[in-house]
Amino acid sequence: MEANLHEIIRAHIWVTGRVQGVGFRAHVEYYGSQIGLTGWVRNVGYNTVETVAEGTRSQIDKFIELVKQGPRASRVDEARIEYETVTGEFEEFGVKRSM
Repeated sequence: MEANLHEIIRAHIWVTGRVQGVGFRAHVEYYGSQIGLTGWVRNVGYNTVETVAEGTRSQIDKFIELVKQGPRASRVDEARIEYETVTGEFEEFGVKRSM
């Protein structure tokens, strides 16, 4: 079965590594907004960033690659991605208060 690139999906992503103090959340927020996604990004603990994004399959695929790459000063050691049920609860893409 071929994936529908225009289908709206939701990705929940956790990345670990050197992802704090290097502009990682700003990087994720910028690209999430530029791509046209809705959702959020936040710090979790000292070496993890969590993000939830909703958009088309092609938008989410591009976003995942950009998140895995991170900004220049970062280093992503691991990325865990879970696909969840779309809720449509977000109006834009922004930074959420850290845990």
